[in-house]
Amino acid sequence: MTSREALILTRQTLASVNSDEAGIESELLLCQVLGISKTKLYSEPQRVLTPTEIKELQHSINRCLLHEPIAYILEHGDFYGHDFYVNHHVFIPRPETELLVEEAINFAHNHSISQNKFILADIGTGSGAIAISVALALPQAKVYAIDITTSTLHVAHINCQRHHVTHQVTLLQGNLLEPLPEPVNVIIANLPYVKNHELRMLAPETIDFEPSVALIGGEDGLNVIRQLLNQIEGKICPGGCLLLEIGYGQKEPITSLINSHFAQASIEIVPDLAGIERIARIIL
Repeated sequence: MTSREALILTRQTLASVNSDEAGIESELLLCQVLGISKTKLYSEPQRVLTPTEIKELQHSINRCLLHEPIAYILEHGDFYGHDFYVNHHVFIPRPETELLVEEAINFAHNHSISQNKFILADIGTGSGAIAISVALALPQAKVYAIDITTSTLHVAHINCQRHHVTHQVTLLQGNLLEPLPEPVNVIIANLPYVKNHELRMLAPETIDFEPSVALIGGEDGLNVIRQLLNQIEGKICPGGCLLLEIGYGQKEPITSLINSHFAQASIEIVPDLAGIERIARIIL
């Protein structure tokens, strides 16, 4: 089988489960199996696959047919223009979450906080994508990245090494804000916010393969955010910024929840590119 024939066959097979992404995913899988670039894939259409390569390609295709996210198969995902290692221990970074990074960077620039005095905490860091992206954009800033599980922090550590920010990003294990050793200027939290009854509506790629601890937010989706707010006293500097990713239709309940904790807080809800209210920006 030539690489051209393999590409056609892979595309046709994947189209049965995901017609929109079949072309892109077939290229990615074949490039990974052959260890070549997309350019080389198309410049050498008559390259003959070895039996081992054919077996590996079929295994990857079968994983796709079972709705396993391709990020797990490839073991990497793109976020904020950077490449991150991911596995089944971490939630796959989403493009809409990049808004959290942009808001944090804008806050640092707009509030005249010198980079070497700017401290940020990323709560529930997962792969470390948010913390590392902020660190790369603000190379003098101090960043804490917190998660509750060792396996997740191992992934974040790999990504810190990959992006050469181990001197800048401190990984801490613990529940939400509890391990944070000092007040920070910005707290970023992309916490679980899916309501219990919404779980059955999620795509099989998400519900069957991604860690449920990164998804389930309780009856109203705000259980973990409530825990965070109960811990926030003494963890954020006066005039600091809390950035929360929220779900569809959560604008009113999150605003009410914030007001119940911080009556004087300034709250703004920022939509994503699809117009969905995505980020709660709270100045305390």
